[in-house]
Amino acid sequence: MWSAFRRRGGEKTAARPPRPSDRLRIPQPLIKRRLPSGRGATEQPNVTSDGDTALTPVFWLVLVATGVAAGLFGAGLMYLLFTVEHLAFGYHAGDLESGARQASDLRRITSLLTAGVVGGIGWFLLRRYTAGQKAEIDDAIWNGDGSLSFGRSLGTSLLSELVIGMGASIGREAAPKLMGGVSASALSRWAGLSNGQRRLLVACGGGAGLAAVYNVPLAGALFTAEVMVGSLALPVVLPALACSGIATAVAWIYLPEHATYLDIPAYRFTVPLLVWALLAGPVVGLVAAGYIRLIGWVSFYRATGRRVLVAPVAAFGVLGLIGFAYPQLFGNGKDLAHDAFIGAAGFSVLLAVSVLKPLVTALCLGSGASGGLLTPTMSTGAAFGGAFGTAWNLLWPGSPPGAYAMVGAAALLGAAMQAPLASLALVLELTHSGFQIMVPMVVATVIATVAARYIDGYSIYSARLPPQRGGPPRRPGTAGRIAAGAGTDGLDTA
Repeated sequence: MWSAFRRRGGEKTAARPPRPSDRLRIPQPLIKRRLPSGRGATEQPNVTSDGDTALTPVFWLVLVATGVAAGLFGAGLMYLLFTVEHLAFGYHAGDLESGARQASDLRRITSLLTAGVVGGIGWFLLRRYTAGQKAEIDDAIWNGDGSLSFGRSLGTSLLSELVIGMGASIGREAAPKLMGGVSASALSRWAGLSNGQRRLLVACGGGAGLAAVYNVPLAGALFTAEVMVGSLALPVVLPALACSGIATAVAWIYLPEHATYLDIPAYRFTVPLLVWALLAGPVVGLVAAGYIRLIGWVSFYRATGRRVLVAPVAAFGVLGLIGFAYPQLFGNGKDLAHDAFIGAAGFSVLLAVSVLKPLVTALCLGSGASGGLLTPTMSTGAAFGGAFGTAWNLLWPGSPPGAYAMVGAAALLGAAMQAPLASLALVLELTHSGFQIMVPMVVATVIATVAARYIDGYSIYSARLPPQRGGPPRRPGTAGRIAAGAGTDGLDTA
């Protein structure tokens, strides 16, 4: 320790750490000679060492294979999702919201009830016959050795995309995230890599799966580094970028190369928008903390055992009934966010769905469904920003509602994920817009993330981790949930 003392000649002197230039670079560079200044390359902290995860040639080969697998799984899962959407709601072109509006009320409610039946039976059988197998990608990285069950992960991913395609209010990105991670787990096991290398590869595969389905290679890499690994050091950033880039390019075999959200205007910076961002930041942080607690609560008390056979039918049925008035609630929320970004929805609709979207998402998850939270969270923030930005315009005109929606989306996503860099990159890459209002987006995101961090500290990922053995007391009837394989699936953590 720097503050440790040692005796020399009867005097106490502080033990000094080695100078940065005395650190050993691992791996050693080809050029060994220092610059004329005599200062070492290790003065820059992020280049000192690979740590316990050596970036060997075998590691890079497995990383390339992981990126290819993540891209292929991402494209395949999205093909399944879009096919189910078209069949469920009877449309052939356009977005899910438009298709749901055109469908009859009977078709909409039937689709949701069918999703409940298919999902309930599927999850019950899957969790029963794969009990004890690991499919929680975040837990495998943070608390394990990165090992994941391919069979359970694949089954959970397919079921998740099926029910989302039929209208369930959960995120579509978690399935490709999980399949990217489980691909890395299987490949690293085959290659005989170390536990540290496997954990990093699984994290890279998870971020690459997200990047592939949304065409966001930079955001996928930042998600890997900031959320899944918690480090922006060079030995993390390099493989994360490479894996996300490869997966995104491979997914172009089916998915489009353009932005996920099209025709978003290039909103310009205004003082009213900046002032609103300053005022809205703490409010968004408070909302994020409450939202995270809600998600954590329903994740712990969600339906298990035989209740999974009926709970999704009831939950999805309620969603179908509410969807008669607000079809924007169907699916993961992509179309809801798009309407908010372009200012196509009115104040009353945005206000209503900003409250209802997190509630119906929590209802679906509490029924035992597996799915993600990234897009539902972002769409909630977009609706919140659009609604209260519209109201703010009455006091101080200057910016359209869509600009406030983009600021709100970045702020709530950053606070909920506890990952401001990844959230900002996601909004920018998803829309290919927002650069001129970057300052208000940064201001609101930083303030909201700080507020949520000090209010509570959980994120939408850590709040949904399965209970630990020997952890705090559980309610009656939950004993043995983990041992029986009834803990959260990997899809629940994104």
